[in-house]
Amino acid sequence: MPMPQKHIEFIAEPMGDKPATALPGIADVLGERLKEAGFEKASTILGQYLVLNKDADLFKEWMKEICNASAKQANDCYNCLNDWWVQFLEN
Repeated sequence: MPMPQKHIEFIAEPMGDKPATALPGIADVLGERLKEAGFEKASTILGQYLVLNKDADLFKEWMKEICNASAKQANDCYNCLNDWWVQFLEN
């Protein structure tokens, strides 16, 4: 299955100061919920991904708990962060 355009665009460049809504699976509603929980930037969500040891199940459960993400939304976000990590930091 081809990657969504949002995924391709996110992993194509360094994270910088991107908002959480730049991540696949996170649109305006989840972005607002994440902002209210202190996770306004994609980099803070990446930090949580690392705190959870890049564990897919833990991260997806965290997404469901913190912003009521669906399984697909949490999966899309996790996959993008994981691919970004491999692209830029894993060596």
